[in-house]
Amino acid sequence: MILPIVAYGHPVLRAATRELQPGHPGLESLIANMWETMYQKGIGLGLAAPQVNQSLRLLVLDTQQVMAKLTEQERQESGWEDDPGLKAVVINPRILAVSEQDTAEEEGCLSLPRIRVDVTRPLEIQLAYQDEQFQLHESKFVGLTARALLHEIDHLEGKLIVDYLSPLKKKLMQRKLQDIMKGKVDAEYRMLFADRI
Repeated sequence: MILPIVAYGHPVLRAATRELQPGHPGLESLIANMWETMYQKGIGLGLAAPQVNQSLRLLVLDTQQVMAKLTEQERQESGWEDDPGLKAVVINPRILAVSEQDTAEEEGCLSLPRIRVDVTRPLEIQLAYQDEQFQLHESKFVGLTARALLHEIDHLEGKLIVDYLSPLKKKLMQRKLQDIMKGKVDAEYRMLFADRI
């Protein structure tokens, strides 16, 4: 089932998320719905549970779809030649380490349609997480996958891409943000707005 994407301004996007435990009711169905929601019309690389109105430490991610489409030259030009991509359910992630080297890239967010923000993030991360069977994994991620994971983990911490803007740039964007909060936005997918809870 395709779920509505929670829009900027909804309190769930700023709420603290809860750790998931084995046997969480409806988890298998929620994960399946998150995959279906993320893949609708090819709208995203990742989706965090708060974006579908669930305050849980859960995300789904598929950067393999992008990496599979890139030529070797495009991989080198993007700096992603060492990134094989990742398709995974990520539960209760913990960032163990980040590289000193970072990179700035433009990012979008399903909860902020038509908004793009330059975000500086570490080039590499070391991550501990559980999969959908609650098996523990510890892996290093680079490039697009590291960036996408950090973006989705931000959602689990109540942080959004607009939080990376300078105060001046955020002020200049205020009208667009207000429009999203009021539902005055043209998205290619169904959305859930704070004033319609």
